Amino acid sequence: MKIIDRYISRQYLTNVLLLLACLFAIVVLIDFSLNFDEYLELATKYASEEARAAQPQSPTANPTGLRVATLTVWLLADLWWPRFFQLYNYLLGLVIVGGMGFTCAQLVKHREFVAVLAGGVSLHRLARPIIVVAVVLTGLSILNRELMVPRLAPLLTRDKKQAGSSSLGAAAQPLCADSAGRIFYARSVNLDTGDIQGLNVWERDRSGLMTARIRATSAHWERGGWTLTGGESERIVSENGQTGVSKPTPLTRLETDLDPTALRMRQFEGFSSNLSTPQIAQLITRTAGEANAPAGRIEQLQRLLWGRIALSISNILALLICTPFFLRREPCSMIVQSLYAAPIAVGAMLAALIAASAPIPGLPPQISVFVPVMVLIPVAIAAVSSVKT
Repeated sequence: MKIIDRYISRQYLTNVLLLLACLFAIVVLIDFSLNFDEYLELATKYASEEARAAQPQSPTANPTGLRVATLTVWLLADLWWPRFFQLYNYLLGLVIVGGMGFTCAQLVKHREFVAVLAGGVSLHRLARPIIVVAVVLTGLSILNRELMVPRLAPLLTRDKKQAGSSSLGAAAQPLCADSAGRIFYARSVNLDTGDIQGLNVWERDRSGLMTARIRATSAHWERGGWTLTGGESERIVSENGQTGVSKPTPLTRLETDLDPTALRMRQFEGFSSNLSTPQIAQLITRTAGEANAPAGRIEQLQRLLWGRIALSISNILALLICTPFFLRREPCSMIVQSLYAAPIAVGAMLAALIAASAPIPGLPPQISVFVPVMVLIPVAIAAVSSVKT
């Protein structure tokens, strides 16, 4: 039986990889065709800079058309290669079902199912290598989500105008709070080096009123705190019913849990799906410690955290639900069977995606994200049991 397992596994894996490659190519070609002028403009800019650097005596040197075309393709590849890891997770659920459809269609076309059934082998036994490969691919998607995507998060947040750049660079840091309730703002934060320019910190009391203001020309993270350059602190004082500001006092050190890692997570907080599970858990802990955390933010992060598990399980359940449409003991039209299976597979995955994104009133996020899973489990059991063999 190992020969049959290897044969079906190899054929199924080949179909899955080809389907992934086709979908990736379609996505990239659509983006390239819709945004060709932006890629061409950026490539012309880079090519002109190279031409002027190669011929400093000729500031008006023009690049060759071949060089511009080469840079255009290179910018497209540079922008999209990190996104392939992200697209793999998004498309895996549909791809494993589609790969099973193509594999079974090939086996039915050549009457291989008939031959195997004549040898006394059940269709349930033939489904095992497909399910095993699908579980392995799902495991790879989990590793990809936990290891690769978080490391590529800075590259995944780039837009077309930033293609060709591999560093985060310096950017303004929006208002954010640490666990002590202090509000931080920075004119420029370089997440590559962990340096801050133009730091402003406002300390507050329990009612949210400002009690002190800290300013620094620059700051550098070391030994669990920010070492300030040109730092000074001003206290808000009240005397005789009047509020004023005390004389600035020099300040060289600021202890806080808002380290460069926390700033990086805050920078990509809008792209929480790019964070690993430990990073999301850390973000939940930090958000819970904030005095004025946004309402519902913790539940949203918890839903994202547990929704990942629910989505992976739903992908496998959708595959099991679609097995009766493709595991057929008699030859039939696989196109018709695909039309039957497609809405069921898409519906199952869409239900899991909605549950992982939208709250269900009265249920905590740890339970609400698994509602589609609980519904799909008996459906999957009934579907697998209904295979005629």
